[in-house]
Amino acid sequence: MSDKPDSADELAGTEQPFVQHLMELRDRLLYSVIGLAICMALLAFWPGPSGLIDLIAVPIRAHMPPDARLIAVGVFSPFFVPLKVLAMAAVLLSLPWWMYQLWSFIAPGLYSHEKRFAVPLIVLGSALAYLGIAFVQFFVLDKMFGFIQKFTPASVAATPDIASYVEAILGLYLAFGLAFQVPIVVVLLVKMGMVSIQKLKDFRGYFIVIAFIIAAIVTPPDVISQLALAVPMCILYELGIWGAQLFIKKSATDAEGNEADEKKAAS
Repeated sequence: MSDKPDSADELAGTEQPFVQHLMELRDRLLYSVIGLAICMALLAFWPGPSGLIDLIAVPIRAHMPPDARLIAVGVFSPFFVPLKVLAMAAVLLSLPWWMYQLWSFIAPGLYSHEKRFAVPLIVLGSALAYLGIAFVQFFVLDKMFGFIQKFTPASVAATPDIASYVEAILGLYLAFGLAFQVPIVVVLLVKMGMVSIQKLKDFRGYFIVIAFIIAAIVTPPDVISQLALAVPMCILYELGIWGAQLFIKKSATDAEGNEADEKKAAS
């Protein structure tokens, strides 16, 4: 016989047929696409594709001659590259909305304590993604291009192609946005019982090696960007361990409180 009372089953009555799940998924995807389209329309109005290009080109233009500009080698680059940047910016702007739609889809299948845990996790994950991208835009790119320009011979004019430049920074945005999710992954691993705090601490040395290997693979071949990715990953790993410890303490406190409430109710 189960120790938990029937009233504790918070998911009772929430089962839905498979077709209803598909319809709900369709609606959430539709809402997400509509949100993305709205963000694209807003960004197209202001600052516009040209304004977005000027913004992301600030780090490299700071290390180019005053009269130098990025060039468009491809025939269709002047048309497709701004649209690509506009779509990228719209995805970033609508990220919280996408996360909210994902949350709305999975929330009915979660217990109340899982919902309390998931909401801060989603908010923190979005904030960390923005932080990683901002770190690239305002620090990594400036240091990286400054380092690269020092090796450019005086007889060579460094005029990068806008398409290759956008492709390179998009890769960095994605790499840092994902790398900054390390604390979320660490806390989830502890919550799901896959690892313990002590195992995470014992794995610390291996993680440092893995972080530098990942940085060497996903970043350009310069030491600045590699260090800029590997070092924050190591720091975020430590923050994840700290956050997991807080989560365990809070879970233990909540469990003790629930046990005390049950004893009072039984008496």
